[in-house]
Amino acid sequence: MNIEIINTGSELLLGRVLNTHQHWLGRQLADAGYEVARQVAIADTGEAIQAAVSEAMERARLIIVTGGLGPTSDDITRDKIAELLETDLHEDPEVVEHVRGFFTRRQRPMPDSTRVQAMIPDGAEVIMNAHGTAPGLVIPAGESWLIMLPGPPRELRPMFTNQILPLIHERFPRAGGFACTTLKSTGLGESLMEDLLKEPLRELEEQGLVIGFCARVGEVDLRLSATGPSSQALVDQAETIAREVAAKYFYGMEDETLEQTIVALLSSRGKTLALAESCTGGYLGHRITTISGASAVLLCGMVTYSNEAKQKLLGVNEATLAAHGAVSEAVAHEMAAGALRESGADYALSVSGIAGPTGGTDEKPVGTVYVGLASRDGTIVKHRINAFDRETFKFVTAQQAFELLRREVLGIDE
Repeated sequence: MNIEIINTGSELLLGRVLNTHQHWLGRQLADAGYEVARQVAIADTGEAIQAAVSEAMERARLIIVTGGLGPTSDDITRDKIAELLETDLHEDPEVVEHVRGFFTRRQRPMPDSTRVQAMIPDGAEVIMNAHGTAPGLVIPAGESWLIMLPGPPRELRPMFTNQILPLIHERFPRAGGFACTTLKSTGLGESLMEDLLKEPLRELEEQGLVIGFCARVGEVDLRLSATGPSSQALVDQAETIAREVAAKYFYGMEDETLEQTIVALLSSRGKTLALAESCTGGYLGHRITTISGASAVLLCGMVTYSNEAKQKLLGVNEATLAAHGAVSEAVAHEMAAGALRESGADYALSVSGIAGPTGGTDEKPVGTVYVGLASRDGTIVKHRINAFDRETFKFVTAQQAFELLRREVLGIDE
């Protein structure tokens, strides 16, 4: 089945907003066994919208259009598609009440302009928006099936997952079966992961297994998929082999993050964590506290950016700083040990490094970082070089710290 996605929004073409729909929708559909044949981003003008939809209708059975369903003057997707299909619009009373209730719950007056979101093309199926006001719409379009989704990701994503994808499965069932799973890994590059798994999975590839690698900074996803009556058995067998061969590198599945794994691991064991951060400026604590249940795990996080703070809050010795510098194995060691001592936690992580672009030396170049881990069994420190921009430096350093902790908790060797 031919599927096309049209993302509307001049801000996407101007580079003002990142087009995350292109990645996210493609991933959701692929994992469900549907391949996207084409994706385009277009300006939110009537001419561009109608031309893109008209062209897609000549090729695709399923067309997904994002954006332009809101109440402002540039939200014209619904009107222009109705005009293209020569379909009238009518006001849907249920949508009006939904919009009114949205504002009532927030104790705000409902602007008259928001009623335009209740204008529905004749023959369209309304998909109520649990996270906003603009409903999604599903409408026949000649030989095609057209889906219109609101633009904001926090509205589009749950609507697609909970309401649209089941409709796609119902109306376009996959023949023969499809299975897919994604294993999340860290600590090994994409090429090395492929080299490790190539031979063990070769026989299953010959039977129809499809292997995909998706490399991001600090992570590699292994995607295993197959089509046909025995697809699930084939994927399950491949997962078992991959885990046997590269067990220590896999930390989760599907969209699980490393911080989710850390919170779950520590919570299940009744263990607690303290953080002592310098170069990451609280980023480790930020990632941990985005996870529900973090309060049962994280006792405290100390951002000791200055030498004085390291001494006062963590008990780092002035002599150690003078002899080795703030970015050193010795200081990271004392930071982790101090955080453990002062907090009473079961584990403490420390990070100290040079994020750049200035501050590096021949001995300690930009990207130098020391990651410390203290526990009741002692303190260890790892030296890494993360020569990236500051944002990426912080992410990779956090990955390395969390991975060091994960392996310590699970008793996994280097």
